[in-house]
Amino acid sequence: MLRRYEDSAALLQLATDENDQAALTEATAEAEKLLHDVEAFEFKSLLTGTDDHNNCILSIHAGAGGTESCDWAEMLLRMYTRWIERKGFAFEELDYAPGDAAGIKSATLEVKGEFAYGFLKAEVGVHRLVRISPFDANKRRHTSFASIFVIPEAEDDVVIDIKDEDLRVDTFRASGAGGQHVNKTSSAIRITHIPSGIVVQCQSERSQHKNRDSAMKVLRAKLYQIEREKEEARVAEFAKDKKKIEWGSQIRSYVFQPYQMVKDHRTDAETSNVQAVMDGDIDLFIESFLGHGQVDVVAAGVKESS
Repeated sequence: MLRRYEDSAALLQLATDENDQAALTEATAEAEKLLHDVEAFEFKSLLTGTDDHNNCILSIHAGAGGTESCDWAEMLLRMYTRWIERKGFAFEELDYAPGDAAGIKSATLEVKGEFAYGFLKAEVGVHRLVRISPFDANKRRHTSFASIFVIPEAEDDVVIDIKDEDLRVDTFRASGAGGQHVNKTSSAIRITHIPSGIVVQCQSERSQHKNRDSAMKVLRAKLYQIEREKEEARVAEFAKDKKKIEWGSQIRSYVFQPYQMVKDHRTDAETSNVQAVMDGDIDLFIESFLGHGQVDVVAAGVKESS
C-alpha cells in the first residue's frame, strides 16, 4: 500500500504541475480506491479474536407475537442474505421453519467467507421492529422482536468428542415453502445431544445423509462454542457490563413509522435510510460496534441525502 500511495502522490503532483485534467481524474480515482482499501485493512485489523476469521452459523428466531414476529424474522433473513451477497460471501440454508400464517419461526444459515464470524458477531442479540402492521385491519402500530445468534464454525483441527451413545436422532418429513420436493420421505433430521441438551435440526436437503451431516456441523459448532466460553471463563472474568443476550434487551431498533430510523443502542450509530439497511447495508452498525470509529451521524445523513 505504501508503494501505491507513493505512485498516487507522484501522479497527483504531475497532474497538478501540468494542469492535466485527465491525469488529475485518474489520480483522484486511485486515491479514493486507496483510501477505501486502507479503511478495509484498518477495519480487518480489529478482527483479532481467535475465531474471527472463521465461517459461522447464523440463526434467526421469531419472538413472541405470532405472525408479526414471524414476518419480522423473515425480513431479517432477507437483510442478512443481502448483506452476505454484498460482501461476496456464500451461504447455505441449513434449516427453515415457516410461520403458521406468514414469515418464519426460525432459520439457520452457514455463512462462508473471510472473517464471516468476525463481522456477524456484532449482530448477536434482540432486534426490535416498530411499524404499522400490514396484518392489522385497524392499521395500528406494532412492536415485534426477533433474536439473532451467531457462533463460529469449529475448525477441522479442533477436537470435539461427540459419542454416538450421547445422541438421539429423530427423522421427520420436511415442511413449509420449498418443501414439496423433499417432504415425500422422512429426510429431515433432528439430533439431540443428551449431555448438553442441545437440539439441532436440518431439512434443507433431499438426502437424509446430507441433512445429518449439516446437523452435525451445527452441533459441533455449538459444542465448540461452549468449550471456548469455558476456556475464556478460566482465563478471565467477563466484563461486568457485558449485556446478556436475552429477550427484552434489544441491541437495535428499526422504526418504520411514525418516522424512519434504525438505531443501535450499544453504540448510538443510527441512520434514517431504513430501506438501505433492510437491503443489507448494515456495515455502519458492524463497524461502529467493532470500534472502527465513532459514527458521525450528521455526515451519514448528508451522504444519504446526496
